[in-house]
Amino acid sequence: MDGYFSYHYMSNYYYIILVLPMLILSMIASAKVNSSFKKYSKIMSSRGLSGAQAAFEILRYYGITNVQIERVSGNLTDHYDPKTNVIRLSDNVYNSTSVAAIGVACHEAGHAAQYAENYSPIKIRNSILPLANIGSKAGIPLAILGYFLGFGPLAIAGVVFFSFAVLFQLVTLPVEFNASKRALNVISEVDILSDDEKKGAKNVLTSAAMTYVAALAVSVANLLRLILTINRRRD
Repeated sequence: MDGYFSYHYMSNYYYIILVLPMLILSMIASAKVNSSFKKYSKIMSSRGLSGAQAAFEILRYYGITNVQIERVSGNLTDHYDPKTNVIRLSDNVYNSTSVAAIGVACHEAGHAAQYAENYSPIKIRNSILPLANIGSKAGIPLAILGYFLGFGPLAIAGVVFFSFAVLFQLVTLPVEFNASKRALNVISEVDILSDDEKKGAKNVLTSAAMTYVAALAVSVANLLRLILTINRRRD
């Protein structure tokens, strides 16, 4: 029981000083991206291209002919699926001519361009994906179980597995920022949006990128929480 109360106390202590602030930051980032998307969804582009048409323009710029563009249900469920070579755009992006919709659609097309060009961070991220999946699901439970059992190797294994999940999120950052950079560069070069409209699209994509930064911060905080708690037990 002493071990349980020790873990419970230290876990809550580290949660409050490390994890909780990052969770608040993550919630703020999520609110910001929703607010930004809503704001620029009300501003229609002067050229009148839909999200799907704008994504096609990005693909054409990069000479990509084997990627399809489809509609998917939901709100901000937009993504590129490299397994099927399909860009899926949500209901409020696919047909919308808003600045926000075009920014999001072009960002997803930017991901397709990354795969077409074998962008290095994409390859690194894919290589650690299996371990990252294990770490995100089993890392923390293994570390806690090892702590309770007083079995250091198990606790350390949990920390190592969870570290791969954190590493995956870290490598995701350049992938997301680069996809947005590609999108915004092509938006300017092929005149998909005016300069003022491009600022709105950039605002939406920057807000979205901050959600990935916040998610990484939460994971790093949880990793530090695990390490400090386990080290406390060893001391």
